[in-house]
Amino acid sequence: MRKLFLNEKAMLCVVILNVLIIFIQGCGVENLAMGIIDTLCTLIFVVEMIIKHREYGLKGYWRDGWNILDGSVTLLTLPAVLVYILPTAGNMSILITLRALRVFKSFRTVRHFPNIKEIWKGFKLALRQSAGFLIGYFIIIVVIAMFNSALFGQSAPEYFATPLDAIYTVFQLFTVEGWYEIPNAVAGNLPPVWLHLTRIYFCLLLIGGGIIGMSLINSIFVDALAADNNDDVKEQLNKIEKTISDNQKKIEQQITELQKSIK
Repeated sequence: MRKLFLNEKAMLCVVILNVLIIFIQGCGVENLAMGIIDTLCTLIFVVEMIIKHREYGLKGYWRDGWNILDGSVTLLTLPAVLVYILPTAGNMSILITLRALRVFKSFRTVRHFPNIKEIWKGFKLALRQSAGFLIGYFIIIVVIAMFNSALFGQSAPEYFATPLDAIYTVFQLFTVEGWYEIPNAVAGNLPPVWLHLTRIYFCLLLIGGGIIGMSLINSIFVDALAADNNDDVKEQLNKIEKTISDNQKKIEQQITELQKSIK
């Protein structure tokens, strides 16, 4: 029994089954069988966590990132079992939401992806190398948002009423998502001259922050992500060159010795 709960493939099957049940329940199919299976899956996750605590110890269990995810989701979603026990609990949206959190256990499948450790290592390296540019880009968004909030807060309150609203609007503008609706809402009742100036202003924001800015972020992140692979390739090439050079020296030495022996 202990080996069964420590078997990652077996527990992954339970996770997939539980996610499938939650999906079906979300589609409006609710019956006793679904509730029983969902409750059994929850109990299996609790037993798994207890067995792993006994196997690895408290510190050993919570030191692993995947166990942190599993244990946290299990503890957070445990009260959702009350939906099937207490008649009035089924109407509590918080319990239904907690039950839905269990779908995050499906992230366990990621650990079985090929070369996932190397991919995660490259991702962290890329994120660390591009962090400065990302922070600077976010500061630019905040500054532009505050300026737009002061400038267009009254003419377009649905987009720029507060700096927080303006930050979301500027981010939406930079992602080129419905960007034309924003200047149209701002310039709706402006005189012709200010109308054109406002549109030009938003076009410049789109080009500078959206097209150029987002392209720079993508290129910097991708270059940083590929840099680790390039370093590995360079290291392998250096090893090959060193091997070839050593073999060449050995061959030259053997030829010299052979010439001496012939003389």
